[in-house]
Amino acid sequence: MEFAPEDEGRSLSPECPTLLLPGLSIGNVGQLAVDLLIASTRAKRVGWLDAPSVLPCVGNDAYGPVAEGDLALPLEAYESPLHAISLIQQRSPVIKVVRWSHRNYLTGCAFIQGMMVTFAKKFANFLVRSGKQHVIVLSSLDSGRRKNIDASSGMQIYYISSVSDDGTDTDCENLGFEKLAEYNPSQRRWKYLTSLTEGATPQEDVISDEDELLEDDYYPGLPFAALFSCCKAKGLRVTCLLCYCSEGDNITDSFQLAAAACKLLGLNPDKFRGNEEGGWITPLSWTTVYGPPPDMSLF
Repeated sequence: MEFAPEDEGRSLSPECPTLLLPGLSIGNVGQLAVDLLIASTRAKRVGWLDAPSVLPCVGNDAYGPVAEGDLALPLEAYESPLHAISLIQQRSPVIKVVRWSHRNYLTGCAFIQGMMVTFAKKFANFLVRSGKQHVIVLSSLDSGRRKNIDASSGMQIYYISSVSDDGTDTDCENLGFEKLAEYNPSQRRWKYLTSLTEGATPQEDVISDEDELLEDDYYPGLPFAALFSCCKAKGLRVTCLLCYCSEGDNITDSFQLAAAACKLLGLNPDKFRGNEEGGWITPLSWTTVYGPPPDMSLF
């Protein structure tokens, strides 16, 4: 994985030891939350990452305030020295190399291997070289797999952390986040993922295409799990902030996930505009995300 700086000779600043990035998943909530944080913190683009395993894409300037024709690419690096954070925006997915079986298609519980783990390993190595200390992954989970629903409260933020072996973190608990119950490092597929990220050669009988896929097999097969495991294996502190959602307009979910990241970082969104009123700054690219509103004369 190569870094191409915006200005020759520049690299990611050690003055921004915390890095946030999305884990691509259902509803694109992690990507939208990172968009929101980049725009609101007025982070500046400092370069691009070249990763052959990430599908190519190109678009117009994502953050404005007006579209000036600056190209947006699949992996871009931003920094906000004022808030001491770096941000990576990933706009297209990693190529999947998966051992598919007929059961995978029926359940949708494919276990992502190959390029996702390779990408996550190279990404973790890049972060270590760049002097990053804390990695925050923002991602989403399929609400259809949620087991317990509390309709009396708002959207619950879930987390897993590398601080302890079981994924718990006192700081996250104190902020009201709930540890993802489905994270079980002793569960077979989590163990298999860990063996891949640590460079070990898994035994042939550890996992088989013919094995019955369980409900909990869904979670270690998501991109956030590979990023978490690879960064943890490199000794980085990693926190994954997660929310359940469905496909559709997930703008509201992205605001809440971005707000959770700010709580973890000790940032106050109300201060993002300085002395101006309001807090969050909506990215320019959001004006066309879901198209125009419906023609109300139809109803």
